[in-house]
Amino acid sequence: MLVVLEAKNLTKRYGEVTAVDNVSLTVEKGALFGLLGPNGSGKTTMIKMLTGQTRPDSGSAAVLGLDVVQDPVGARGQVGIIPEQETPPSFLTAMEYLEFVAAVRKIPDIETKADWWFDFLDFADKKNVLCKDLSRGTRQKLMFTQAFIHEPALALIDEPLINFDPIMQDLVKDYLAGYVKKGKTIFISTHILEVAEEICSGFAILHKGKLLHAGPVAELTSRNEHLPSFFLSLVRKDRHV
Repeated sequence: MLVVLEAKNLTKRYGEVTAVDNVSLTVEKGALFGLLGPNGSGKTTMIKMLTGQTRPDSGSAAVLGLDVVQDPVGARGQVGIIPEQETPPSFLTAMEYLEFVAAVRKIPDIETKADWWFDFLDFADKKNVLCKDLSRGTRQKLMFTQAFIHEPALALIDEPLINFDPIMQDLVKDYLAGYVKKGKTIFISTHILEVAEEICSGFAILHKGKLLHAGPVAELTSRNEHLPSFFLSLVRKDRHV
């Protein structure tokens, strides 16, 4: 299978704190891969390094064959990204923001594409509302739209269901599952273990910046294990090492 994301010995320190400690992992095309860990485990730092937003202190990373350390702008141009905090520009309307995204990414026929997303995520009534006046959930819808509107081969999402109500969570989970069936790849970071078990094909567990485990969800299923209990046993054991 084609590897579309690869991290080799990634390390990032902030002062005396090692946020990510010598982490290596690979993700193959068509996977819905979950990076799991408690709050403060290094998930967001990993996403930032994999998308070229943060430079690692050591190690390397590549997405879709592009070196994110050497060419962070080029790498970001090829993927879809949803950061941990939804941050559409406050001075633009929702539609103006998508027009800006289209201009940067050279997306044709943005009106038609945007209207589809406004309808799909049920926020067409907010199309001409300034981003600063949007609710947290609506801003999340807008950030989700900008990440997928150009149909990237790879999307990296930090906490994909945050700020969504149960109905919208269900809709988005179905969309993500359908997206990878088209041969696309999704990399999510989350601490919601039940969601990861439901939708992910592969996963990795981070704790205190260290990689504790990586493998397919099916491996657990074959042993009649559930991801949440497996995760908790590893993390609790690591705490006492």
